[in-house]
Amino acid sequence: MTVRPAGRPDVPRTSATLARAWADYRWSGWAFPEDGRAQRLHRWCELAVLRGLDTDSVWTTEDGASVAVWAPPSPPPVADDLQAVLDRDLPRMLGSRQPVVLASERLAEQGLPEEPHWRLVALGTLADRRHAGLAAQVCAPVLERCDAEGVPAALTAYTRLAVTWGQQQGFAVTHATRTAVDHELPAWAMVRRPARASGSGEGRDDG
Repeated sequence: MTVRPAGRPDVPRTSATLARAWADYRWSGWAFPEDGRAQRLHRWCELAVLRGLDTDSVWTTEDGASVAVWAPPSPPPVADDLQAVLDRDLPRMLGSRQPVVLASERLAEQGLPEEPHWRLVALGTLADRRHAGLAAQVCAPVLERCDAEGVPAALTAYTRLAVTWGQQQGFAVTHATRTAVDHELPAWAMVRRPARASGSGEGRDDG
């Protein structure tokens, strides 16, 4: 399966893939209000892709079945026009859930590296294409770059299945907690040290 960087023309397809992949993810049901949840989730995925494209950090299979969105080390400031959209739409997407979602993210991030690192923001594979290794393939370009440049990679996970997948890619749990206020979901921070330094190697792929 060919994996390539995504471009602006890929926004509709990559956003749709992430939204479909995350529709049955427990985090989505917890984070987004029930009213208009599918639309809220789709917009969240679209903005994640747009922000990733701003730093050339989105990878997709050629057929769009699997997508990985990363945040690079020391990213530049978000463009003013995109930041204005984020400031406007994030409260609309999360509604009354925004305070607890943002607080939970801060709790989970306590285990992330202090040094510059690549952060896996969103990962999704269509349900009928899971368990074929596509998620590992779309993540491989960034993980190979991490190894070549001696930079860690990190992610946060909200299911044990996601933790298992991360461990298979060489990530290790560095912090375990639960979501803020309601303590409804478990949350893990995971870090992958570069292979040349360590000698080793949410998504929604599940294997």
